[in-house]
Amino acid sequence: MINAADLPDIIPLFPISGALLLPRARLPLHLFEPRYLVMLEDVLKTPHRLIGMIQPNEVPGRDGPGLHMIGCVGRVTQFSETEDGRYMITLTGASRFRLTEEVEGFTPYRRARVSWSGFDRDLGPEEDDPVFDRAMFLSLLQQYLSDHELRTDWESLEEADDELLINSLSMLLGFAPEDKQALLEAPSLRTRRETLVTLIEYTMRGGAEEVMQ
Repeated sequence: MINAADLPDIIPLFPISGALLLPRARLPLHLFEPRYLVMLEDVLKTPHRLIGMIQPNEVPGRDGPGLHMIGCVGRVTQFSETEDGRYMITLTGASRFRLTEEVEGFTPYRRARVSWSGFDRDLGPEEDDPVFDRAMFLSLLQQYLSDHELRTDWESLEEADDELLINSLSMLLGFAPEDKQALLEAPSLRTRRETLVTLIEYTMRGGAEEVMQ
């Protein structure tokens, strides 16, 4: 587990629209662009092995697409190289961060100075949701998946802890990028679950068609 003292002031950024990483969750990624292969090489030389996942927004920045202000840093916990030089990695979410400013430098990838203030809970134990009505939630989810002709491992869902269930679905269900950002910025597991339910219900009422990623 990473301690607050281990979190650096400057981190590399991996901007991907629609990709969501949450604390204590795992996100598999496929790296093939040369700049991100360089980023991985640099990250693996550090003691913390952290990469900041962050979403682009619609506001153009000076050096490329603008970025949302809040992202989540993940630690490289698994990686493997393919025969053609690409990498499959797994990031384990550590803490959300607030972007302070981008840092100029000679790296081909983007870096930023960040603040960890306000996200102390991310480094603690798993969260629970004391008022979570699991039966009602799973019934709603079953209807959603049926409407979209999707299948899942119901036994694993029923046995998963509150945080694992809610965060995994937040990451896997194919909501719009702005909706993913809202799930990321939810201040607690309860508010994330409430946001997730709202998004599922909106989709079932005829919102933008979603698919399981």
